[in-house]
Amino acid sequence: MTTSLAFAIASTPCAAYAGGGKTTGERRETQQTTATRQDKNLGVETKVRTTVEGSPKSAKTGTLTPANSNWDPPACWYEPAYSPKQIEATVKAIRSFKAFSIGDLVGGVFDSYFKEGHPYKNYNLDKQGEGQFWAAAVDEKRKDEPEAKACDRMPFWVTKGDPPEEPLAVSPRVLAEYAYGQIPVPDTEIKMAPEGETKVNLPTWVWLDKAKFKKISVTASLPGTGLSATTTAEPVSLRLDPGTSDAETYPSSGECPIGDDGRIGATRAKGTPADTDPPCGVRYLRSSGDHAPYELGATITWRVTWKSTTEPGGELPPGEFGATQDVVVREIQSVNR
Repeated sequence: MTTSLAFAIASTPCAAYAGGGKTTGERRETQQTTATRQDKNLGVETKVRTTVEGSPKSAKTGTLTPANSNWDPPACWYEPAYSPKQIEATVKAIRSFKAFSIGDLVGGVFDSYFKEGHPYKNYNLDKQGEGQFWAAAVDEKRKDEPEAKACDRMPFWVTKGDPPEEPLAVSPRVLAEYAYGQIPVPDTEIKMAPEGETKVNLPTWVWLDKAKFKKISVTASLPGTGLSATTTAEPVSLRLDPGTSDAETYPSSGECPIGDDGRIGATRAKGTPADTDPPCGVRYLRSSGDHAPYELGATITWRVTWKSTTEPGGELPPGEFGATQDVVVREIQSVNR
């Protein structure tokens, strides 16, 4: 049944309005788009739109990984999707798929649910304009993850003005959490002195360009509902991982805080003695020798908050994004005369 259902829905144009992140013109009952499916379920492409403020100038960006490993932004949710007429048109379109009688087979399943009183009668056509069927939508970037299958309810009716009795129904909080996963943070390519190659027992200074690491906000909104939320990420510290236990970090915790000027760490001025301790950096105690270079890890921690016009907002779990850079460590060569 699942294969047949998927094939029928994927192959049939249905009267479901899909956003896909683009602003569309006036919506009409006859507009044809493509429905989606969640296993044996009828879903919808999301109409949620996102806008970014403070987007980094870096050519390389990524998304935050929650520091709390027990939390992730939602991979799916429920949102207003179908009017009664659209559900009727969708099922009729599915029934029109005649190959191997798949259309009648799948259409019969939906008719039982939407038309024959299990639980809805005649697609709720007598309630046209009084509400909508809410359906499952999936974050396109996470569609292949197991969490995307958590929204396994068939479309359910919500009367206009009534709050849906469903924890994963779209709300400012759900939009804020979705926006969390859309924040484009810059890569953490650090600056070092000396660059690329350093010496045993001599400090390597590390810093980050303050122009790249500023607050970034993503606003997620659902047109026609008045629902929106803005999620903001702000860099707070840089964590260094030398890539070997034979090393020390500055400070000893390995956490370099962001300064009042927005910079993390400091450049090493010309003429600074080689053995001067940096505010942020690393000192290797052993040569990398003929082996592979050490991989110096640099991870930015971002404080994340959210707000909306209808809910107070607050904190979301801090996020992290990092990268590694190769560091060659040589022994200091001495000359005996």
